[in-house]
Amino acid sequence: MRFITPRKAATGLGSARSGTQDHWFMTVTACALVLLTPAFMLVIACAIGLSQAGLVAYFGRPLPALITAGFITVGMVHFIKGTRVMIDDYLQHSARKAAIIGSVIFGWAVIAAALFALARMAFSTVAI
Repeated sequence: MRFITPRKAATGLGSARSGTQDHWFMTVTACALVLLTPAFMLVIACAIGLSQAGLVAYFGRPLPALITAGFITVGMVHFIKGTRVMIDDYLQHSARKAAIIGSVIFGWAVIAAALFALARMAFSTVAI
């Protein structure tokens, strides 16, 4: 018995219509994280032991700030999509809706807080 019509097979859409797109999205963000994680670890390793003023100056530079922003943004978007898939698999009805809303709010709040902190450090070094 075939669950996929010939049209869906030709367009790459499965029974849920978004499985292929979700898979590719997760694959692309995972590959981006493979590149960003070592760079982020190097940025953090160079920041260890700096004073508060030194940290503000260090993350006020473009390269450490961009690597940190990219890592946190891509990582949290990957987290949001991954938790959505897990929640869809294991929860039902209103618990599913509440968990999805909570994970999306949490993910975007982390992104907003991190980008706000990086922007604040960047603009505080300009004012000095």
